[in-house]
Amino acid sequence: MNLTTTMFMLLAIAATSSAGATQASPIEKIVEMISDLQSKVIAEGADAQKTYDEYAEWCEDRSTKLGFEIKTGKADVEEFKATIEEEVSTIGALEAKIEELSSDIQTDEADLKAATTIREKEAADFAAEEKELTEVLDMLERATSILSKEMAKSGASMLQLKSASSLTQALSTMVQASMLTSADASRLTALVQTTQESDDSDSESGAPAAAVYEGHSDGIIGTLEGLTEKAEGQLDKARKTERTSAQNYDMLKQSLTDAIKFANSDMAKAKKSLAESQEGKATAEGGLEVASKDLKEDIATKATLHDNCMQAAEEFELSTKSRGEELSALATAKKVIMETTGGAAAQSYGFNQVSFLQLSSSSDLSRVEAVRFIRDLARKNKSPALAQLASRVSSAVKLGSAAGEDVFAKIKGLITDMIATLESEAEADAQQKAYCDKEMSEANTKKDDLTTEKDKLSTKIAQDSAASTKLKEQVATLQNELASMSKAKAEADALRTKENEAFKKNSAEMKLGIEGVQKALKVLKEYYAKGDQSHSAAEGAGSGIIGLLEVCESDFTKGLTEMTAQEETAATEYDAYVKQDQIETAAKTKDVEYKTKEAAGLDKAVSELSGDLTTVTDELDAVLSGLDKLKEMCVAKAEPYAERKARREAELAGLKQALQILDGEAMLLQKTTRHTLRGAKFHHTAA
Repeated sequence: MNLTTTMFMLLAIAATSSAGATQASPIEKIVEMISDLQSKVIAEGADAQKTYDEYAEWCEDRSTKLGFEIKTGKADVEEFKATIEEEVSTIGALEAKIEELSSDIQTDEADLKAATTIREKEAADFAAEEKELTEVLDMLERATSILSKEMAKSGASMLQLKSASSLTQALSTMVQASMLTSADASRLTALVQTTQESDDSDSESGAPAAAVYEGHSDGIIGTLEGLTEKAEGQLDKARKTERTSAQNYDMLKQSLTDAIKFANSDMAKAKKSLAESQEGKATAEGGLEVASKDLKEDIATKATLHDNCMQAAEEFELSTKSRGEELSALATAKKVIMETTGGAAAQSYGFNQVSFLQLSSSSDLSRVEAVRFIRDLARKNKSPALAQLASRVSSAVKLGSAAGEDVFAKIKGLITDMIATLESEAEADAQQKAYCDKEMSEANTKKDDLTTEKDKLSTKIAQDSAASTKLKEQVATLQNELASMSKAKAEADALRTKENEAFKKNSAEMKLGIEGVQKALKVLKEYYAKGDQSHSAAEGAGSGIIGLLEVCESDFTKGLTEMTAQEETAATEYDAYVKQDQIETAAKTKDVEYKTKEAAGLDKAVSELSGDLTTVTDELDAVLSGLDKLKEMCVAKAEPYAERKARREAELAGLKQALQILDGEAMLLQKTTRHTLRGAKFHHTAA
């Protein structure tokens, strides 16, 4: 309600009052209506204040909740970012490992392919050589058998053979006698020539050539048998070489196949881990996107909330200011009415014809009116101080009238003292309000800062504790792995020692056996090679023994070769295992050292942060305790400051109006008194 409307209502009431007088004058009615309107505006202000306080409390609660959500969202974002960085690092390591394994697999496959090609060529060469030597042996055996049979005869062919001066002539004679085919004779001749060329070095030591023989049957057969022995030696050597090559190839193939198999297995595991890391990274990226979006929305919501709450505060401030302006306008109107209409109302509503006796009763009436005004003011504002003032004014009126004192001065003094008291209380209350606002603001700011610091420290302690626990678990796992590796190393050492000792023992026995067989062969061959035996030597049985000894020598040599190859393979694998074990042990030991050191650092940080948290918590408790005391002193009152201020302003305005009423009555009394005295004098003269 604005000032124009209020004045219009007052004028309307004045117009109606002029038409018919009642017990209360229109001016009094207007003043009463203005007072009622002031009370109504004050009540509306109280309701608005209550509504705003509730809204402000909701703003604070909502802001606190959003702050917690923003803090949690930031922590989630940091956690997702850390997870993504970790997964990216893991993915890089796995991709490098997969690339390395792929390269190793390709290298091993290429080596296996090359070894297979070489092995196939060696096998083909051996097959051709074996076939050729087998055919040669077959021809030699047939030629030896034919010669042996022909030597037992005494025909013309026998005479031609005995007269032949060389093996070539003997073979030609055998071809002419249809004992051999020309193709077989050609191959045997080529073999003899080849053998003769390879034995040129033996001629220097006086050894006879393979193609030269004495002109008797034993010479031809001996030559053929020598060729047979050399062919068998070449075949045996070729077969031994083939077996060794095949065995070496099989071991190499097994080694490369196992390496490829294990590499493929490791690659499969690495690819699986890579897929898991990529999935974990994708999940973390999705979580980061959602968390970032929620965090952005929470920040925007908090900003919007702040704007809305500030806007509501501004609107409340504007409405409070407008309500204050309306109260000021009503108070001004009431003051103007009471200051300017006193005389006119007195003259218009019963004070035009006043006698000296009526003047006295009018003075008493104004005093009573002042008492009633103060009592009404005390009742409206529910003020015990004003009620006591009204009682004191009433007593002053009664006692002062009886004693003949200046009642107006007494009443004005009492009202003036009360005004001074109220103004002093208002000033003290305002100072306390400013002090409370300042201290409460500083305490709340410090509380928010300490609460934020406490939450930050608690979060950091929780993160460091979790990281330390995780590191300790990893250290325990690594220590268990190191213990297992140490146990496995001890077992491998024992097994290697046992294998090596067995190899030394078995290889020594094999070497001893080979040496014995070779010595026996040498003795037997030297004996049966002599042609001056003094008795009938058992050459057939000796040849059988020599053959068996050669088989044993071959078997012993093969066994020693296989044994040596197995020992070398086992030693190589053991050395590779030892090197790998040393590398892994060193890496895991360093990892344990670093992780233990890092966990100790985290524990130390947690201890220091816990001390800081205790200090911050103590400070926060002290601030909260001080804040509670401030609230008890500044907030926990039956009547809020705004209500006390409004009530005190209303009391001051009412008391000032009471003083104005008294001042107006005193002036009116002085004027009326002078007028009455002049009239009295006139009537006395006329009498």
